[in-house]
Amino acid sequence: MKKFNLFFLLLLTGFVAFTSCKEKGAEEAAATEANAATDNAITATQVPDPTAAASQTPAVPAGPVTAITFENPNFDWGKVNDGDKVTHIFKFTNSGKEPLIISDAKGSCGCTVPEWPKEPIAPGAKGEIKVVFDSKGKGSKEGKLDTKKVTITANTDPAQTFLNIQGIVVNPNAAQ
Repeated sequence: MKKFNLFFLLLLTGFVAFTSCKEKGAEEAAATEANAATDNAITATQVPDPTAAASQTPAVPAGPVTAITFENPNFDWGKVNDGDKVTHIFKFTNSGKEPLIISDAKGSCGCTVPEWPKEPIAPGAKGEIKVVFDSKGKGSKEGKLDTKKVTITANTDPAQTFLNIQGIVVNPNAAQ
């Protein structure tokens, strides 16, 4: 029954994709994608979660796990004017016994952008994650506290580590 439901779902998805495409190249891509999906049949023990694709976390690097220690995982930028960009460098150490591989770093919104080392960090070695917060459109006349989170995904246990930034964004020209 689950195989039938999956087949029906794939067939329906392929049909919708095929009929909604307006260009011939897009129609061919949808047909190829539908064929590939049926070729990779899922067994009855693997039940796909239709919401999983949208909410999946980045893949954790395979292999042995290590540990990451931040000098301070929290940063308070104080008070800034609406439109200012705040940059902070989070310093860390690979405090484990295996190379540290950071596979992803994501801000809680588009205004918070992290940059992280793409190469493995040796045991005992130090590294930095640069976070830039753009306060444009975040301020109010009285100033409001803005908090953001950066999620680091790495070969650590647990796989995700969180960095926090916060501060007050003021816009003296904003209406009350």
